[in-house]
Amino acid sequence: MAAFGTVFIPEMTLATFSDNQWSDSKIVPADKLEFHPGAHVLHYSSTCFEGLKAFRHEDGSVKIFRMDANIARMAQSSRILSLPKLDESLLSSMITDIVAKYADETPAPPGSMYIRPTHIGTEAAIGKAAAPSLSSMLYVLLSPVGDYFAGGSKALRLLLEEDGMRCAPHMGMVKSGGNYASALSPISAAREKYNADQVLFCPNGDVQETGAANFILIDGNEIITKALDSSFLHGITRDSILTLARDMGMTVSEREFSVEELLERAAKPGTEAALSGTAAVLTPVGTLIHKDKEYSVGTGEAGPTTEKLRQALNDIQWGKAEDKHGWLTKI
Repeated sequence: MAAFGTVFIPEMTLATFSDNQWSDSKIVPADKLEFHPGAHVLHYSSTCFEGLKAFRHEDGSVKIFRMDANIARMAQSSRILSLPKLDESLLSSMITDIVAKYADETPAPPGSMYIRPTHIGTEAAIGKAAAPSLSSMLYVLLSPVGDYFAGGSKALRLLLEEDGMRCAPHMGMVKSGGNYASALSPISAAREKYNADQVLFCPNGDVQETGAANFILIDGNEIITKALDSSFLHGITRDSILTLARDMGMTVSEREFSVEELLERAAKPGTEAALSGTAAVLTPVGTLIHKDKEYSVGTGEAGPTTEKLRQALNDIQWGKAEDKHGWLTKI
């Protein structure tokens, strides 16, 4: 099977911003973009994106999960990056139009249609290192996908990194390509030296997130995860998992916690840890690596609460459980 996110639907929706207004969107081939080599995005990284999914239900309908939340986060990212103001209703129609056209290509569960809206600054102005792009391009790619991690629900190995950060602390809540690029080198080094799947960034001992997903710790009936601030991504899957945990009567603690507390709790029988994200969904963490020592989380395998929460989320996404929170948009 092809690697996650490497197969694309042949068309996409596209709109442009210039002269203080957005164009109408149109459906165009998805194999190329046309803009000047001096475009702001290529030199000053004025770019943000989103990741969301559409799911096929047993009755044949296709539903998009938490589209409104993703659009709101993209508008926030665009604003913080000083990109032209996003037209949220335009983006909503761009997503639904292209998903509707290719609804028949949406895989049945456990697969899905991954949706990638992207907003880039296109003004040709290499002298604008300290000024925003006055023009931009917005497009929506589709990619039919299976599991993000090739090992499925196999428990992951995380290296705890206390010296570095995933990205600049005031930019963590922005879903921008530069944040992912800045995490690549430590992730690659961790894979080579420790056979780690990801790096859990814990600057000065403060447990934050990995290079591509939020981190949660499950200790009995309590879920512990870092409280929202500007230093890390406000994950929509994270929010969904915490909401479902509260629905189940679990205690959700959004607070600061240290590497020391993490390792102490991880050693307890029954403790679980997981990564949450649109691509990862909720993937178990079995091993933490810290200062060249390995620590098992609980049994070191996928735990029952992680499985229960992942299944609860999948059941809503796949139409097998009631959508009590109004998270699904019908195409």
